[in-house]
Amino acid sequence: QVQLVESGGGLVQAGGSMRLSCAASGRTFSRYAVGWFRQTPGKEREFVAYIGNGGPTYYADSVEGRFTVSRDNAANTVYLQMNSLKSEDTAIYYCALTVSAYSRHRYDYNYWGQGTQVTVSS
Repeated sequence: QVQLVESGGGLVQAGGSMRLSCAASGRTFSRYAVGWFRQTPGKEREFVAYIGNGGPTYYADSVEGRFTVSRDNAANTVYLQMNSLKSEDTAIYYCALTVSAYSRHRYDYNYWGQGTQVTVSS
């Protein structure tokens, strides 16, 4: 069993930056690919970014060029660096693990964190 804990959320002004962390328990973390998703009330949870266990990264079009995902397997942690934040980035952000190849679909992810709120004020 793997447990995930997100942190780093909060309130930031538009144009600002924020870094989210996703800390995982368990010694098999490096075997998993990690996805970041976000959700706002009344909407489906949407894909934000992906990093494979070998390091390839993919991003949603809406965050490409502004967000960067990285991982530190020694620390069992994945990061999401968010720059040039916009009000539409406001959401609860979740990290999740998958043993699948690259996927934007939340149903392909097996383990989820509890989420961290990001609020961008305009």
